[in-house]
Amino acid sequence: MPVTSAPGQAAAPSPGQVVVAYYGDSYTRGTGASSPERRWSTIVARERGWWEFNPSIDGLGYVNNRELVGGDDLVEQIVQHEPAPDVVIVTMGLNDNFSMPARDDEIEAAIDADLRRFRDELPDARLVVVEPFWHTDERPDSVEQVIGWVEAAAADVDAEYIAGASRWLEGHPEWMAADGIHPNDDGYAEVARRMDEELERLGL
Repeated sequence: MPVTSAPGQAAAPSPGQVVVAYYGDSYTRGTGASSPERRWSTIVARERGWWEFNPSIDGLGYVNNRELVGGDDLVEQIVQHEPAPDVVIVTMGLNDNFSMPARDDEIEAAIDADLRRFRDELPDARLVVVEPFWHTDERPDSVEQVIGWVEAAAADVDAEYIAGASRWLEGHPEWMAADGIHPNDDGYAEVARRMDEELERLGL
């Protein structure tokens, strides 16, 4: 189940508080962390005084495992959220590698559709698209292909783009949880540090 809000966070944002919505998979849900407060999304939001809405789900991709979402799709949950998000941070794409190349056309189209919907339905939000994370030093050809599609789709909707995230954990097995797939607390702290630098560069 998603952990949509930060531990100890108020049930609703205070007047004028920035609302950030995250669209992602297990790396943004915080799987592998000892508690939700140690996931990168919550660290970043807490440092900025943002109110976090994070419906991210393990295994989710632009096409992968969309049937896992009960009720409204994550995109629907974010665009319909009240109050409307001021910032939307998109980190999706890792899991779609596991459907390549069989569903490549479908994945590319879904990336375009999701980002276009965020732009069209949340025109006043800052839309930040992050290069999809990756979990091993070995990189199949699909990784660069999915990254290219995400970057191109972000440019098409005039989203702000953060490059390089697929390599933030590269070469550091000590930053990975026991499952060898997800970051541990130290790994999420590093992701938060790198994300913080990139968001500062964007003026966020």
